[in-house]
Amino acid sequence: MTRLALLAAGAALTLQAAAPPFAPLQADLFAVPNSYSNAWGDYDNDGDLDLAVSLGTGEVRLYRNDKGVLVSVGAQVGMPQAGSHELRGLSWGDFDQDGDIDLLGGSTPTDKLTKVLRNDGGTRFVDVAAEIGLTIPGRSARQTNWVDYDNDGDLDVYSSDRAGDNKLFQNTGGKFAQVFAGAGPTDPRPTVGACWLDMDDDGDLDLFLANQAGAADAMWRNDRTAFVDVAASAGVAGPARTKEEGGVGCAVGDYDNDGRLDIFVPNYGHNQLYRNNGNGTFTDVAAKVGVGVENHAVGSDWGDIDNDGDLDLSVISYVGAPGAQQPQNALFRNDGAAGFVNVLTGDSPLNAADHASQFVDFDGDGGIDLSVTDGYGPRGGHFLFRNTSPAAVKARSLSVLVLDAKGHHTRFGAEVRLRDASGRVLGTRQVLTGGGYNSQRAAPVHFGLARLEPVTVEVTFMSNSGRKMQALRNVRPADYAGKSLVVRQAN
Repeated sequence: MTRLALLAAGAALTLQAAAPPFAPLQADLFAVPNSYSNAWGDYDNDGDLDLAVSLGTGEVRLYRNDKGVLVSVGAQVGMPQAGSHELRGLSWGDFDQDGDIDLLGGSTPTDKLTKVLRNDGGTRFVDVAAEIGLTIPGRSARQTNWVDYDNDGDLDVYSSDRAGDNKLFQNTGGKFAQVFAGAGPTDPRPTVGACWLDMDDDGDLDLFLANQAGAADAMWRNDRTAFVDVAASAGVAGPARTKEEGGVGCAVGDYDNDGRLDIFVPNYGHNQLYRNNGNGTFTDVAAKVGVGVENHAVGSDWGDIDNDGDLDLSVISYVGAPGAQQPQNALFRNDGAAGFVNVLTGDSPLNAADHASQFVDFDGDGGIDLSVTDGYGPRGGHFLFRNTSPAAVKARSLSVLVLDAKGHHTRFGAEVRLRDASGRVLGTRQVLTGGGYNSQRAAPVHFGLARLEPVTVEVTFMSNSGRKMQALRNVRPADYAGKSLVVRQAN
């Protein structure tokens, strides 16, 4: 064999070895055209994650997870069916603090209303939007955040709007009223992606907005009594844009394991990756690390697909004119100092989405799985890909479920860090507040581990007296195989 042939063979083997470890699951069940939102959460409190998907017909498909097999149960529990108006921005959160998670679906037609589907014991869902003040008329929804912006212990709602003013609603005893009307987070720019994070480490959640149609992105610093847009001084306003360019989503994650949360922004145009400098400012390193490609990107999510201890990145993009769009997805493997490498080929079964992307360990085996949706494609679907890594690789993981003092899922925005015996940060995860295009999860955070050794688990909660950290030392990840370490907020 010639030297050239040997090199070609080696390159082929490298490419084969680098193929992402996923296989499609229940493909026939999920091949439903015009699939838009996907949101994961344990609606029936049986310990595994269930899936809600919104369709163009107005139906919300709810799949109950029965030991890794998903079963469609939406009709029997009262989910909207065909003939209703199209919902997007599905989001789970326990707004009434009764111990089960409720589902909000924002209207896409601006002449229709938001639905808030109250979960009554995991057996029935009832629309209570009008009753609690969350019909949000005139909205074009793509993302909704359940978030405790005022640190009073309950979930408030932020509704981003592609066609009008964004709105922040405060929760008082399970009823909602708009706050900061005409100011601050009531941003009039066309917003699609919204992510909340404590960008200045002062104990409350600030708001990043990815804006379309050439508008600059925003970073609304939460000063408790007011919000101030500090995007320009923080370095996250984005580049100069044409009307055809703009931010579409956002994904929060610590890609470089320095203990600070960074922000990825998928764009119509070149993507941004804002590395957190630790002083309230960020530096765009997207081009430097290999994710600053030019694309028509919408959704994105971070997840450690190979359990090597660092976060990889799913980016959903598409090409083609309206009516003829085709997926052009990327899966960027994080190679540390060497940067990111796209390991997804055009003919991969994973190249299947044009809307949402979500990493979840839906079957609890320690390997992070991938859930995506395709709304525009000729076949369409909401596809689920199971992680096929070897069992020994999946075992190098730790799942951490963060709850409030009552055991309810309301602590979106809390931060979880792992440290080794020397105190070095191994990774950081946020209990996500949303952010991805038409995607959300109320789920445990997942850590891949380079080595299966005892760790310290630190959970940082937001409070009006600053950041409050709780630590659990000498946690043995192997003791939590197939389940989550549960951390409740101290009273």
